[in-house]
Amino acid sequence: MNTVILGLQWGDEGKGKLVALLARDHEIIVRFQGGANAGHTVFIEGQEHVFHLVPSGLHHPEKVGVLGPGVVVDLEVLAQEVEALSRMGRPLEGRLWIDARAHLVMPYHRAEDGWEEELRGGIGSTRRGIGPTYRDLYARFGLRAGDLLHPDTLYRKLKKSLEWNNQVLAARYGKPPFQIQDMMDLLTTWAERFRPMITDTLTLLREWDRRDRAILLEGAQGSLLDIFLGTYPYVTSSHTVVGGALAGLGLPPQRLHRIVGVTKAYTTRVGRGPFPTELHDETGQRLRELGGEYGATTGRPRRCGWLDLVALRYTAWLNGVTELAITKVDVLSGFPEIRVATAYRLKGAETRWFPATLEDLEQAEPVYEELPAWPTPLVDRNTLHPQLEAYLGFLEAHLGMPVRLVSYGPQTHEVVLRSPA
Repeated sequence: MNTVILGLQWGDEGKGKLVALLARDHEIIVRFQGGANAGHTVFIEGQEHVFHLVPSGLHHPEKVGVLGPGVVVDLEVLAQEVEALSRMGRPLEGRLWIDARAHLVMPYHRAEDGWEEELRGGIGSTRRGIGPTYRDLYARFGLRAGDLLHPDTLYRKLKKSLEWNNQVLAARYGKPPFQIQDMMDLLTTWAERFRPMITDTLTLLREWDRRDRAILLEGAQGSLLDIFLGTYPYVTSSHTVVGGALAGLGLPPQRLHRIVGVTKAYTTRVGRGPFPTELHDETGQRLRELGGEYGATTGRPRRCGWLDLVALRYTAWLNGVTELAITKVDVLSGFPEIRVATAYRLKGAETRWFPATLEDLEQAEPVYEELPAWPTPLVDRNTLHPQLEAYLGFLEAHLGMPVRLVSYGPQTHEVVLRSPA
């Protein structure tokens, strides 16, 4: 069975932990979009590790991983992660593959990303060069991993890329140009290091799928950050919804059997942009501190608020979610009460549908229902507290789909698998 794991909020939902958990039942784990702007936190032998590019499930030494065509790859970051896993006794040679079509994040992309963020006053970019890399992809002068296999044409392609990027750096930011020989030397070093990992991963996936080997598709960021369908312009530069999994990997739609949508028991967001249920009071601060709500990639404090079912209803529908995974239910333990937004009040009327425009979302006022909190998530090792069960039943009734996985702590084993109703 092929499974895709997607975030249903603005990212940081706990996808990495669930990928690490579900990887036990899958043989191949693949990333299909985004780049090193993602941060998936996984606990391995009791120690915290953050993966930015390596699929989270590859801490299992017998698993195989893929960075698909839709990923933009920063090979400097990837080299650091490969070395870190090697030191832990989990080498990736022979079990991590980079698609030849995947585009490369270059130093000038990272430089532009940082300067643009300063110039525009900030939209929440991680400054990892993701946006400029995707721009070069669509402008058709990006560099791809497969170019490293062809040194006879690499210089020409690099020259074309630098001609544009150096003009942007000079005209818009007044910065000195990057030198072509310096960049060529870097690409040559990358080619020597990563040549054995670069291949046509679609031929591998087609063969694995033909042999019914279980594939796990790992999304980065969250659905509300999708470049088309998210809260534009406060979005990422790729497709974070299930359509991005298909386009960014090369699997046909009928080969996705299970779509797991991940959400926290409350809502968070990093950076700017509308956030209807955000709390600017002690409750919001308490959620941040109890949940450790600081970005895995940037360390920025996350904005916190109550769970938003209007947004979840939208993203669950977009992705065709077959089941839900709820994380961080332990953070809400001991609250005097819990609030959940079931609708918005907008233009004098109530709506249960997520607005299409930024202006409407900024004006939306959440309509809340109050629920009793739970003193502890568990009654025993595998039984959830009755008030937590009532909360999950409330979500199922409003969203029309089952909650199968409930995470009550940071460790991979701190998950309860709920039986079908």
